Amino acid sequence: MENIPAADQIEALSQEQQQQLLEKYDTESNLRRLAGVMKWVIYIGLLSFSLFQLYTAIFGQFTAYIQRSIHLGFALTFIFLLFPSFKKGRKDKVPFYDYILAIAAMGSGLYWTINYERLVKSLGSITQMDFIVGLIVIILVLEGARRAVGLPIAIIAALFLAYAMFGRYMPDFLSHRGQSLEQIVNLMYYSTDGILGTPLSVSATYIFAFLLFGAFLVKTGVGGYFNDLAIAIAGKLVGGPAKVAIFSSALQGTISGSSVANVVTSGSYTIPMMKKLGYKKEFAGAVEAAASTGGQLMPPIMGAAAFLMVEFIGRGVTYWDIAKAAAIPALLYFVGIWIMTHFEAKRLGLQGLKDEEIPDRKAIFKKIYLLTPIVLIIVLMMSGIPVIHAALYGIVACILVGLINKEIKFGVREIIDALVDGARTALAVAAATGCAGIIVGVVVKTGLGLSLANSLVDLAGGKIFLTLFFVMIASLVLGMGAPTTANYVITSTIAAPAIITLLAPDVSQALIPITVILSAHFFVFYFGIIADITPPVALAAFAASGISGGDPIKTGVNSAKLAIAAFIIPYMIVFSPALLMIDVTLWQVIWVVFTAIMGMIAIGAGVIGFWYRKINWLERLIVLGAGLAMIYPESFSDFVGLAVFGIMFILQLMSKDKNKPNNKDLNTATN
Repeated sequence: MENIPAADQIEALSQEQQQQLLEKYDTESNLRRLAGVMKWVIYIGLLSFSLFQLYTAIFGQFTAYIQRSIHLGFALTFIFLLFPSFKKGRKDKVPFYDYILAIAAMGSGLYWTINYERLVKSLGSITQMDFIVGLIVIILVLEGARRAVGLPIAIIAALFLAYAMFGRYMPDFLSHRGQSLEQIVNLMYYSTDGILGTPLSVSATYIFAFLLFGAFLVKTGVGGYFNDLAIAIAGKLVGGPAKVAIFSSALQGTISGSSVANVVTSGSYTIPMMKKLGYKKEFAGAVEAAASTGGQLMPPIMGAAAFLMVEFIGRGVTYWDIAKAAAIPALLYFVGIWIMTHFEAKRLGLQGLKDEEIPDRKAIFKKIYLLTPIVLIIVLMMSGIPVIHAALYGIVACILVGLINKEIKFGVREIIDALVDGARTALAVAAATGCAGIIVGVVVKTGLGLSLANSLVDLAGGKIFLTLFFVMIASLVLGMGAPTTANYVITSTIAAPAIITLLAPDVSQALIPITVILSAHFFVFYFGIIADITPPVALAAFAASGISGGDPIKTGVNSAKLAIAAFIIPYMIVFSPALLMIDVTLWQVIWVVFTAIMGMIAIGAGVIGFWYRKINWLERLIVLGAGLAMIYPESFSDFVGLAVFGIMFILQLMSKDKNKPNNKDLNTATN
């Protein structure tokens, strides 16, 4: 790729190069670059979008129909003005037909506000004009999602609509009486079971508030500080740059809900560092891709799907419950990547950064106050304050921190820019959640969720492990084309019930243990996210290869290998709910975490082929087996795994001077 830093440089990509990568691999970043009057019209419009959301967050929301339809209208209007109809379309001009679509989107956003009393009193009966407007909204949502999110999600939503209409022609186990076009329009836009349903509701409240928080964090300079802090803490460790990438990417996840954006932001700096040290191109890119993808799994601020989980589960579950439950699985995920990068560095004989490459630690730790907004949000959510209020206080904290940080320019203009950037980021999320509402509406209306869940259980013969395997494959396949939010919506309404049915058979919905429900939802949540690094479509890995210059498929394979913990942890969660820290003792948590980490060390050694020395294939199989035994949540397997682990550990120590890394290893590392 042109203009990528050479392996002997440690320079971040320029803003222009980063934007080129984002446009290539991240649909949400493929925006028009307008000038003149239209630039300012859009700027003021996006500012108005943020101000509307802030006003309702502070002073209270409008009724569901008005709040959500205005939110959707804002988003669709600016999608048609900012996103070209095709990836390679002109980006310096808005064609006339997009002005028409934007005006239609604006009108649809106001339709509920203007006709609210009549529509509410109509009791589900709609006029011809209502029908036309509703049909237009469905088309606008599909087209908006295609432009801002990608073609696959629009196709998936369209297929669900076709299923709703032609259900009577489906096979017996999928058959239903079918819905007329008028019934579908009524469901999709004149009820809260369709486009204006739960997913869009979450977008119009929690998600938008946290996207604004992330935009303000960027303006305070915290993004660059994450890199400096990571280098100061991990730079001198064995294979330092790789561990810097893991550390900084985990932190970057608090301000970026996109795996690809995280890769480009952090990777433009960390990948050249890893290459300089001696990591292979594909491995360096894979480390960044795996770590960046994990940002959506890392509390306190996770991906948008985590906010959806709160609403979908209900039962009094708060976002803090979700974040707390995600803490140990996220820790294990990053520990797994850390361990494997460590073993790879030892295998190649790589050390850490030199003293002169480490920034002044004292100066870095003096700026630790930049993390105040994140710490504040954690404390507030722990205290039980509503999530949206925590985000608002976090934004205020960002403004105060920005004013204190004299190394950056931060004033009224930067505050306004942050409001505009937050609104721009929210466009794709609103489109995705609108499309997700279509899917949920069809599932609820037709009973598709129950039909597919029962079919899945029958296909697996009632075996829980086989059911989980089928759900994993479905989540990964959906994740290749749909964003995490839509993927989670589909799998949580179709696949999660199958898991719950097998884990809690013959138990009424109200009596199902919350650990069972959380386990099922976390299972599909995890696999929906790691689809970003699972070949053949691994967009985060492909973006990383654009920086490293490595082969995209090899980078994807390496990233999946490094993130092997993410393929194991969801099964651990289902079979060992103690990982979620709900209704367990401290001793149970400590034991599960201890055995899991020991298991990850063994698996890491087996995957990389190095521990204290190179290990042959037989030894690799033995330590892999020991690792899986320790990870499996059963006392006998834990003790057997620990015994084998201890024996292999002693043998490694006794022969660690054999097969030391040689110059050939170091020379091949940079080829």
